[in-house]
Amino acid sequence: MDGGLLLARVVLAGVFGIAALAKLADRDGSRAALAEFGVPARLAGPATVLLPVAELAVTVALLLTPTVRLGAVAAICLLLAFMIGIGINLARGRAPDCHCFGQLHSSPAGPATLVRNGVLAAIAALVVWKGAGAGGPAVSGWLGGLSGLAWVVLAGGAIVALVLVAILRLLLQLMQQNGRLLSAFDLVESRLRTVEERLGIDAPLLSEGFVPGGLAVGDRAPGFALAGLDGGLSTLDALRAAGKPVVLLFTDPGCGPCTALLPDISRWQHAHGVHATIVLVSRGGEEANRAKHTEFGVVNILMQEDREVAESYRVAGTPSAVLVLTDGTIGSAVAVGAAGIRTLIERIAAGRLPARNGGVPQPAAPPPTIQLGEPAPSVTLTDLEGDPLELSEFRGARTAVLFWNPGCGFCQRMLDDVKAWEASPPKGAPKLVVISTGPVETNREFGFRSPLGLDEGFAAGRAFGAAGTPSAVVIDEGGKVASRVAVGADEVLSLLRASHASREPALA
Repeated sequence: MDGGLLLARVVLAGVFGIAALAKLADRDGSRAALAEFGVPARLAGPATVLLPVAELAVTVALLLTPTVRLGAVAAICLLLAFMIGIGINLARGRAPDCHCFGQLHSSPAGPATLVRNGVLAAIAALVVWKGAGAGGPAVSGWLGGLSGLAWVVLAGGAIVALVLVAILRLLLQLMQQNGRLLSAFDLVESRLRTVEERLGIDAPLLSEGFVPGGLAVGDRAPGFALAGLDGGLSTLDALRAAGKPVVLLFTDPGCGPCTALLPDISRWQHAHGVHATIVLVSRGGEEANRAKHTEFGVVNILMQEDREVAESYRVAGTPSAVLVLTDGTIGSAVAVGAAGIRTLIERIAAGRLPARNGGVPQPAAPPPTIQLGEPAPSVTLTDLEGDPLELSEFRGARTAVLFWNPGCGFCQRMLDDVKAWEASPPKGAPKLVVISTGPVETNREFGFRSPLGLDEGFAAGRAFGAAGTPSAVVIDEGGKVASRVAVGADEVLSLLRASHASREPALA
């Protein structure tokens, strides 16, 4: 029982000692806490000294055997005073910050605080009851009986405890500082949004991940010719030929945040490919990029030698993104990090292209809608030999028109399936005609058996209501539209495989 009584005294002494030292280290916080509890201002100042001094006196009295009962009674009195003050405030519907342990731990007073103080008061009552007479073994005697190893363990534990207390205090200070910074950023963002609303603009905000320093919105986007993972070259003009904005997303295989963003990039490419062509401009060789990006199903990967393209766009780090509009001009500030890039993609998907020179953004014009049974648009193209090619030449045969782009990663992924379909078309399959953007030699390398017409401005695609590549539509023997526009590799392949099985309009 003597050992248990000694432990109770040490626990109480430790609690009161830590509380006293923490309050002395943060007198301003203690004064504010006392004022919240209703202590008059003229008394709050002296109380920030008297209260921790009383707690230190209780600590010393509990550790000395002759005064142990006096210390325990004083502890009960202090705890009861704390509980009465907390109870009065809770009854009034208030929950002031108890600040019991200064900056080490401070939280609103509540039922849990009452329970904690009640437990400590019970321990103090036990010391008063069992500490009659000798008051239990002396702390000095207990310390004197420790072995050398026990002293080492005790000293080590004390050092660890002090280090943990220091770390905890540092973390609390950092959290408070971070909270103040976040509050400041929230205030700045709120004021910026107010300005936006009053001016009627929708410009990218610094707080949303857009930073100054890149090319100005409206500037001509620098051109480039970069190799893709398939070994072919892709240019900015070829990427724009699909008639959609182009998002240049600058990444690096060795960039951790870039790797964490890859699943989102893959999803964006599939979900928002109809709104914009999302292209990765990466550093490093083919092997590093193939191992890193294809694991997540990311396509449209171009490789710069070092940072020459990023520098031409004044992009300082990765991951970052810049929007290039269909007219070849810069359409956004530099979006930095996952949050900024996600904001840019969401705005594009919603048709809210970033404002140019402070103007009000206009949603992108939707492509025309072609109704089933309408005559197919009259389209005149140029084949790979430079001769004219008109869709009307194929009237009398059911024809599938495939809209293609050499710089489109989704197109490249379905190339083998299309060529296999060409090599062994199902019985009754439609005749295939490929309408592609890009230079002659690049398209020749794909090796299509079907007729291929070049459509540099993607005018033919827009005439049929195609918003991007790959996409396809079926024209019947009479030259009328026989299917809705299939968008994406899966839908295009399904259209090609199913259109021979029925003469009813596909994808209706």
